[in-house]
Amino acid sequence: MTITENKNGNSLELIISGRLDTTTSPELEAKLKHISPYPQILYLNMQNVQYISSAGLRVVLLAHKIMLPTGGKMIIKSPSEFCKQVLSATGMDSILSVE
Repeated sequence: MTITENKNGNSLELIISGRLDTTTSPELEAKLKHISPYPQILYLNMQNVQYISSAGLRVVLLAHKIMLPTGGKMIIKSPSEFCKQVLSATGMDSILSVE
């Protein structure tokens, strides 16, 4: 998995590529916990995520929870077809913002 950052004013986009699973999700979790200062909008671009496991979903939900107390918002941007299916099957697409 690779994570690329694009900062633009009050927003931050994390572009995630590869597999987001038990092995790789700690890397994303560490990156989320060390964002400073938190942006108003955090985009998780998941266009190139080939696979996401329950561990990956947990970290995506963590990103959402981190942003709430700051008054910010987390948006899943351009999820891959596999991610869309997983988000829909788990009901997370009704909890999280997906563009």
